[in-house]
Amino acid sequence: MRPLEEQTILITGATDGLGRALASELAEGGATVLVHGRDEGRGRATVEELRAETGNDSVHWLRADLASLAQVHGLADQVIAEYGALHTLVNNAGIGTTLPGDGRRMESEDGYELRFAVNYLAGYLLTRLLLAALRSSAPARIVNVSSAGQAPIDFDDVMLGRHYDGVQAYCQAKLAQVMFTFDLAEELDPAEVTANCLHPGTFMPTKMVRGAGIEPVTPLERGVQATLRLVVDPALDGVSGHYFNGTQDAEPNPQARDPEARRRLRELSDRLCDL
Repeated sequence: MRPLEEQTILITGATDGLGRALASELAEGGATVLVHGRDEGRGRATVEELRAETGNDSVHWLRADLASLAQVHGLADQVIAEYGALHTLVNNAGIGTTLPGDGRRMESEDGYELRFAVNYLAGYLLTRLLLAALRSSAPARIVNVSSAGQAPIDFDDVMLGRHYDGVQAYCQAKLAQVMFTFDLAEELDPAEVTANCLHPGTFMPTKMVRGAGIEPVTPLERGVQATLRLVVDPALDGVSGHYFNGTQDAEPNPQARDPEARRRLRELSDRLCDL
């Protein structure tokens, strides 16, 4: 891997929680950090704070609402047009089991179940759109921030139109991230681009966890360090297709290893994203 100060790194959902803390660590190390979020005011404030905290002026703001696939396209276009090189993509953005919606089923701008759209589909499309930039910047890495909370996908009711449950919606989207990671690892040359995913920690003190009324368990810093490791550890050069629980190799839900389920998810994702 190249020195951190020579890298451009995009982190989605980087205005608070794990994403913001990770951005701070990477900016401190001298990387060019692209901070993504959907709130313009909070995003610009975050960038100014990070520049002041780290002394690194190469921290930049990118706005996009991941509930809109058109805005995901716009985000990818902006990264390519303004920065060209991209050495690491961290798909971190997500929404929890209850907020927004207080447990009610909601839909994205494109008419898809909101948690599937934001927590999985947006990252799927963004990664696909940025693969050429990652390849041309090799060695490069893709890091998908998933969860140990995983549930098998019911392909007869992926959008949970019949029986909606916020926990099911969240957990199937997180498993979809793992399945996508494994697909990418098989597709890509690990000498050029690696793809790994992780459960950073159980109920870290984030807005998502507090919004669900859950008492935090894992300190945020532990989750940040586990995620940071997948971005910067030279020992992981060429290591691809792994799911980590913290820093330990782990086994995800068995559906993640099912080639037929992954094929169905891949074809569904391409169709929903019009790829």
